[in-house]
Amino acid sequence: MVLAQSIARDGEGATKFITIAVNGAKDEQEAVRVAKSIAHSPLVKTAFFASDPNLGRLIMAVGNAGVADLDTSRVDLHLGDVKVIDRGGRAATYREEDGARVMQPAEITVRVELGRGEASSTVWTCDFSYDYVKINAEYRT
Repeated sequence: MVLAQSIARDGEGATKFITIAVNGAKDEQEAVRVAKSIAHSPLVKTAFFASDPNLGRLIMAVGNAGVADLDTSRVDLHLGDVKVIDRGGRAATYREEDGARVMQPAEITVRVELGRGEASSTVWTCDFSYDYVKINAEYRT
């Protein structure tokens, strides 16, 4: 676990370390698939760099995981201590200033509740920064 976290923290140009915890999946494979879909999404990673609690990008990444028969009306999503998605839609209690607040720190936790079972998984990732693009654009093999 420590090595996996170190790899994410040391990403090229990384400015933020993100923990993605998926709960309530039918099985661990499903939980991993959803977590990795979020973690690997360039749109989500750039939103984290911008400290933008972009709900559309987050729920899109859940939907892109390819989970068969996913009922989005059962999906909840938290950024830190802020519930941003409730039953597949914007949480009634969500306020933009709360979303912006939880996106500012260098470490952010995303928690997804799928409401399908008891399995869970956690993955770690980092944001995509301007430096990420610069470093990888200049890299030659």
